[in-house]
Amino acid sequence: MQSLLIRLRYGWTFVRVIYLVMGLALVYQSFQLQEWLAVGFGIYFAAMGLFGFGCAGGACGIPNNTRSAFNEKQ
Repeated sequence: MQSLLIRLRYGWTFVRVIYLVMGLALVYQSFQLQEWLAVGFGIYFAAMGLFGFGCAGGACGIPNNTRSAFNEKQ
């Protein structure tokens, strides 16, 4: 529980804020238009921003390796 509170308070980036705002906007618009499948997508993206998982948490980045398969063959 403590780590969840820390995650909610700290580590906010521009990407997390965008995910949260756009997710909430999608949920709001989906309720107005009664597009129930889109509500689920909006909740998912808002949760990504709020809790910092997925791409908002930096998990989608490709690690920068200095060694590659091409360099190992030579």
